[in-house]
Amino acid sequence: MITVIWDTWLKPGTEQEGLRLTRQVWSDMRSFDGYISHQIFIDQDDPGHIIALANWRNRADADAVREKYKDSEMIRQFTPLLARPRERWTTCEDQAS
Repeated sequence: MITVIWDTWLKPGTEQEGLRLTRQVWSDMRSFDGYISHQIFIDQDDPGHIIALANWRNRADADAVREKYKDSEMIRQFTPLLARPRERWTTCEDQAS
């Protein structure tokens, strides 16, 4: 299993719509092969900062879904709300800890 971390910064004034779309994107992910679960975190000091942690079966699944979904209507609606491009990290848990 891998965890993909998405770091999102929204333009001021778009926080509500950005959170709505973020929730919809992750709801959509449930229908893709390899998806396991996700959590969404909202920065309490800056509500325009959202972090999503998504668990996937493997990196190939996560990468394939990103490629399929990147031109979706949801992403077309979401992109203009971004203050800067989203960052993505693909991680695995340290099994020694």
